[in-house]
Amino acid sequence: MGFSSTVTGKCHLIGDISMMGNIFHVIERDTSSRARLGVLKTLHGDVQTPCFAPVGTQGVVKALTHELVESLGYDLILANTYHLLLRPGHELIRECGGLHRFASWNRALLTDSGGYQVYSLALLRRISDEGILFQSHIDGTRIHLTPEFAIEVQDALGADIAMVLDDCPAYPASFAQAKEAVRRTLIWAERCKNVHTRSDQALFGIVQGSVYHELRQDCAEQLVEMGFDGYAIGGLSVGEPMSELREMTAWTTEFLPEDFCRYLMGVGYPHDIIYAVMQGIDLFDCVLPTRHARTGYLFTRKGRLIIKHQTYARDERPIDPECDCPVCRRYSRAYLRHLFMTKEIASAILNTIHNLWFYRNLMTEIREHIRRGTLSELLKFYENAYVRDHHGREEISHE
Repeated sequence: MGFSSTVTGKCHLIGDISMMGNIFHVIERDTSSRARLGVLKTLHGDVQTPCFAPVGTQGVVKALTHELVESLGYDLILANTYHLLLRPGHELIRECGGLHRFASWNRALLTDSGGYQVYSLALLRRISDEGILFQSHIDGTRIHLTPEFAIEVQDALGADIAMVLDDCPAYPASFAQAKEAVRRTLIWAERCKNVHTRSDQALFGIVQGSVYHELRQDCAEQLVEMGFDGYAIGGLSVGEPMSELREMTAWTTEFLPEDFCRYLMGVGYPHDIIYAVMQGIDLFDCVLPTRHARTGYLFTRKGRLIIKHQTYARDERPIDPECDCPVCRRYSRAYLRHLFMTKEIASAILNTIHNLWFYRNLMTEIREHIRRGTLSELLKFYENAYVRDHHGREEISHE
């Protein structure tokens, strides 16, 4: 790209990022993997990458206020086009000044196009090349989400990053089914690009292809030829084994440009995130920390802790003795178990604070290990802590 670089410790330091025309700028590269440190620039602030974005489907991270999310150190959240289209409606949000103003979230915002609902609402939708005909899961209203309408809604929401509409097939999918989904995804991506006009909003393409190398490569190469502001890998973490998730992540990133943001959608567990970072992924979102918090599944550096277990009824220790989050500094496992068992609202709040603190620290830890060139050691550490809990691939669905 014409920039000079020098070697500093374990990383290569990239030249003046202000000279680059892209919204994403690589600032350091790991010499022992494909990992990199970067900055994703938006009108609502810079986002340091690798980054994990909490899911705020309805314009809110469940159980938390935005003040709490900000205090936990998050600069980016994800909201969902389909759900906000149903309630309160995109035109209402437009009239209120866009989602940033409506929700009083002054940091970066990404909106999913609604393509994931192709997968998650299979019983309530019909797909054609024209778009997706949904039956609202709330009141049965019929909604026709076309690529053009998906962009119209995201224009009204005013997110910093919008996503193209894509066809996400269920797992397992036959080669023929996956090929058809890729064909349709590419048609929709081009239509989205043709009608997207906001100069203050980035538009990302989404690579589909299930677990088929040929299809992933073809989809990625055609999206890059169309030209988007960033590229996402979709259709993973939908029930496939961990080995296939990792193989498809590593394979697909080979065909995405080095100087653009790469986003792995819906992933995931700490060891999966670290592995993906080593393949050159910059951005993640997943409901795991928030959804698991509400079901009493707490993340620690030594693995999961299920707070409802009777063994914690008289346990005066914090969730994780190594954690310095506000919850671990003040509350015992015994008390948190009590809150969970009595279904107190505070249980969801405190558990969510802890889990998001864990993920914030995880991303900080990842960035530190990129600088040191020791990501493989961190991956081994978290695999030892978590893989034994998940021999297969748990299905992840958006909130």
